[in-house]
Amino acid sequence: MSQFQPAAGASTADVGTSLDSRERLLALLDQWVDLGWLRALDSAMARFLDTEADAAGQPPSPLLLLLVALTSHQLGRGHVCLDLELMAKEGFNDALSLPPEDESVPDRCELPSDVLAQVTPEHWQEALGHPLLVAQPGLGYDGRSPLVRAGSRVYLRRFWRYEQTVFQRLQARLGSVPGLEYPTPSQGSEAALISALTVLFPGHQEDVDWQKVACANAARQGFSVITGGPGTGKTTTVVKLLAALQHGAMTSADEPRVLRIQLAAPTGKAAARLNESIAGAVKGLDLGGLPEPELLRAAIPTEVTTLHRLLGAIPGSRRFRHDRLNPLMADVLVIDEASMVDLEMMARVLEALPDDARLILLGDKDQLASVDAGAVLGELCQRAATGHYWPSTGAWLGEVTGYPVPRVLLDEQGKPLDQAITLLRRSYRFDEHSGIGQLAAAVNQGCEGGRSGEQARQLFSAGYADLARIPVPAASADEVMARHCVEGGRESFLNGGEGRQDRGGAIDPPAGYRHYLETMKSSRPDRLAGIEVWDQWAASVLEAFGRFQVLAALRKGRYGVEGLNKQIAARLKAMGLISVTDGWYPGRPVLVTRNDYGLGLMNGDIGIALMIPARQWENGQESVDPEHLVLRVAFPSGDGAGDIRWVLPSRLQQIETVYAMTVHKSQGSEFDHACLVLPDRISPVLTRELVYTGITRAKFWFSLLLPDQGVFDVALARQVNRSSGLGACLFGEG
Repeated sequence: MSQFQPAAGASTADVGTSLDSRERLLALLDQWVDLGWLRALDSAMARFLDTEADAAGQPPSPLLLLLVALTSHQLGRGHVCLDLELMAKEGFNDALSLPPEDESVPDRCELPSDVLAQVTPEHWQEALGHPLLVAQPGLGYDGRSPLVRAGSRVYLRRFWRYEQTVFQRLQARLGSVPGLEYPTPSQGSEAALISALTVLFPGHQEDVDWQKVACANAARQGFSVITGGPGTGKTTTVVKLLAALQHGAMTSADEPRVLRIQLAAPTGKAAARLNESIAGAVKGLDLGGLPEPELLRAAIPTEVTTLHRLLGAIPGSRRFRHDRLNPLMADVLVIDEASMVDLEMMARVLEALPDDARLILLGDKDQLASVDAGAVLGELCQRAATGHYWPSTGAWLGEVTGYPVPRVLLDEQGKPLDQAITLLRRSYRFDEHSGIGQLAAAVNQGCEGGRSGEQARQLFSAGYADLARIPVPAASADEVMARHCVEGGRESFLNGGEGRQDRGGAIDPPAGYRHYLETMKSSRPDRLAGIEVWDQWAASVLEAFGRFQVLAALRKGRYGVEGLNKQIAARLKAMGLISVTDGWYPGRPVLVTRNDYGLGLMNGDIGIALMIPARQWENGQESVDPEHLVLRVAFPSGDGAGDIRWVLPSRLQQIETVYAMTVHKSQGSEFDHACLVLPDRISPVLTRELVYTGITRAKFWFSLLLPDQGVFDVALARQVNRSSGLGACLFGEG
């Protein structure tokens, strides 16, 4: 039993410190807000509930007000709830990240550990016994209290409801097998599935073809997850899965039909990237062995939308047009980059999805979780590596695919959720000769005893051609970082980056930001050139820029996005590659930070400001006016067609310069050369998930700018551990 389960009452009168009175506690919260340790929202919520409860004649204890503020604070850090047991186990300051980013503590400022030093489980129990502010499910919960307590976890009511919605709706879907007679493949839909898989996966490989297994496993149930690292073929797998599902539906003896399939992603950038990759995958499908192959190809959608647009976001509210009363018109919903989907959005999707529709999640379980509260994919996939398939599941998959599930992955005591998860275990991008692949694997192998840090250090010294570690001395940090980012650090790679091959062709050596600006100047068209030539020039500049990207763990400070952007811009100006460092100028790269459906731009889109001839219309045709030059921002079309959208700078309201971007912002993107910059001190955001995500943004080259080796080692020893009860509920542990 948890130490925070009901126990005998106790008084907090002997606790002392700021818990002596509500006034002192609220003043402390204000001090923490002034220091930037808490959000103003956190303190305001405590004050509001104090006023309301006091007016009702049931004033809360100071400890309960502190708990309200800390629960709100944890939401701001991505946690779904405040876990009292975990907080006590890890230490109050560490669990709450207060003070944040290892900041110094002002004199006469109490830390959470100071305030809570004398608080016992009995004190928490007394504080949580407030009849108006706190409810406990199963003990008279009426749905109106602002806080909900479940064991040692304390939630804001709205997020407890989201968690329950996701849990209950996933539970209802687990074991749902639309159209398949599990567990014995015999005839009808199973036969159609087997014939489709035989065509889609010709031949037989020695090892298990996990892509084929994933297709079969997802086809037999109403909810499934296909997870895997970069290059494991998640998009290829889901396209073949959709082909198999459409084939089964279109050839059904009972009711032939075309499935209504929706494709979605959490952000505009992720949607645009999936749109490109899925269009190519559908076009390249070999369907010749199936009936009506071109009709089948046409029935596989290639248009991807954001989840907000799919559900129909209502401006000025948290509601959507599609909900449980107005469900989506879909038979299948595929969500890519599912690691970026927060708890609230997952609840909204599940509410809006018809009960008989399939939900398929794609994503890398080891990537960073969503910016907002929750780590849904990570919780769903926490046992993916070890399988836990029932023997009956393994037998069915073996009969359908021809690949018996390895015995080590079978478990008589497996959970229903385990049967819905398939991990793609082979990377087609990173082989045993890839330092990037080896480094990503080492980061994920565990953190006990600092083993990951030691393995990573060895890999950087092992002579891999695609890895470089650059020490950053404090005295010359700005110079070292700016030079590497501008030049690309060829000298840091084996053989100066020369001689590498990919698919039989030579890979250009690593390049920095100097490359795209020189491309912009050297290949600039003549003023009299036509519109198509200017568009081709812009596309070449965007392609050159996309070869390299600086990624930072933090936003602020010398080693954060803000500091790096200034350092890089200053060096580029000193070299005469850009004219100014502030405002708009030719060559300025910008990142869209909010969806703008009017302009057709999505959060995460990258554009570059370029000086071009003005456009004019003559006789119904668009042409250039070589006498008038204007500054416009060029964005790729995002549909894979290679077209360019030109946008007036004044129309871009939510953008920022993007020589450097946060690792979070880079999710869903890929760069020829990714450079990760770590800070010189420990920060709460430094985890192995962040390092892994930064590493796996790199396709051919990865460089690490490292002020302090110890910071890197600590980052690899820390995992994202977001407080939530979803995984415990789904796996029957709480």
